[in-house]
Amino acid sequence: MRTKHALVASLAAASALAAAVPATAAPAPAAAPGNAAAARSAHTNCPQLDKNLTWFGDNRHKLQRMIDERGRCSGHGGPRPVAAFDWDNTVVKNDVTDATLAWALKHDKILRPASWRATSKWMTPAAARDLTRACGTSVPVGKPLHTSRNTACTDEIMEIRAESRTMSGKAAFSGEWNHRRTVPSYAWIPQLFAGQRPAALTSYAKQARSEALAAPIGSTQTVGTHKIAGYVRYYDQQKDLIRTLKAAGFDVYIVSASSEPIAQAWSGGVGLDRKHTIGIRSLTSHGKMTTGIRACGDVKGTGGDAIPFMDGKRCWINQEIFKKKGAEAWRLQDPAHRIALGGGDANTDVTFVNDATGAHLAINRNQGELMCRAYDDADHRWVAQPMFIDPMPAKSGTYPCSTTAYVNTDGTGGPVRRADGTVVPDQHDHAHL
Repeated sequence: MRTKHALVASLAAASALAAAVPATAAPAPAAAPGNAAAARSAHTNCPQLDKNLTWFGDNRHKLQRMIDERGRCSGHGGPRPVAAFDWDNTVVKNDVTDATLAWALKHDKILRPASWRATSKWMTPAAARDLTRACGTSVPVGKPLHTSRNTACTDEIMEIRAESRTMSGKAAFSGEWNHRRTVPSYAWIPQLFAGQRPAALTSYAKQARSEALAAPIGSTQTVGTHKIAGYVRYYDQQKDLIRTLKAAGFDVYIVSASSEPIAQAWSGGVGLDRKHTIGIRSLTSHGKMTTGIRACGDVKGTGGDAIPFMDGKRCWINQEIFKKKGAEAWRLQDPAHRIALGGGDANTDVTFVNDATGAHLAINRNQGELMCRAYDDADHRWVAQPMFIDPMPAKSGTYPCSTTAYVNTDGTGGPVRRADGTVVPDQHDHAHL
């Protein structure tokens, strides 16, 4: 039976949440000295993070506190709290889309399109010409390109994926797009697999997964003449965090800018099923993927205009998890319809991570807008964490939070602002090993 003191503490925490400002929930009040013993007793049998796994500073304690506040031991009742994580370099080290594309190129799994220009509505004529020149026209349309032997073709695809330019330095994409909702080079990967079934792409990702997990940590691979990471690893700390969240009654999702069939090949490794894996969703015809991509909210385009990317991740979370429709899916929701925990590693994740009401987990890859918010710590619930494997060195100087760290819709930089409109001052990098 819960003590009177514990009940009072729970009601106080619930009251604090209800009074939260729109952008983030207010921090939970510190437990009164007389309630500390009761609080410890109440959480003794609650799911606990593994104390043998190393976290930076007091990060494990911060996350455990959030789990205790919001999970099944809180006594609040109501709907299950939600946690959402980015995938690449958040739950795993390195990029599973890169691993899958590399495997597909080495095994001739890219089909020749009728027109390279048609693979993306933003592809430039120059990029289409360079791809046609490098990949040739001898392979019939719809048949596999010989990318395992054709280094020039592989290099063009890899360069466009990584740098949004051709090997000769020409821009691969042009035109207008909302830089907080999409990036053409991300959308282009599922578009490259048009004409194939989603299950085939998942199969490629699973085979790439086996190779990447078996490769030694630190290893690289050469694809064409491009050298990229040769290994991927699940972070033990993130696997444990997801396990603990689920045991505590959280509904846990992956929200990734990878093609959904690729993300689904990996998410089972942390105990999440297809329904809890959100990625770029290709439109299909007769069971095969097309170059069309499902949009979010009230966006009508099918060219990749609104993928799970930056503000797009908020939209997909609101739409798929909280069932908000149309333009409403793009808006910041009330605390009852927001995630409790958000985890990400890049500016592409900053919106949904900032939306979380209980804890914002920022894996430090020196990404400006994300780390500006993490270090500003406006609601005292940010958890800045170095990468668990091969962390990056500290950023020299400061993050330009007050001037250019925010990404505007046109791609230009601007100041990062708090919910009240005040500008975040420049921040030093200190979450590093």
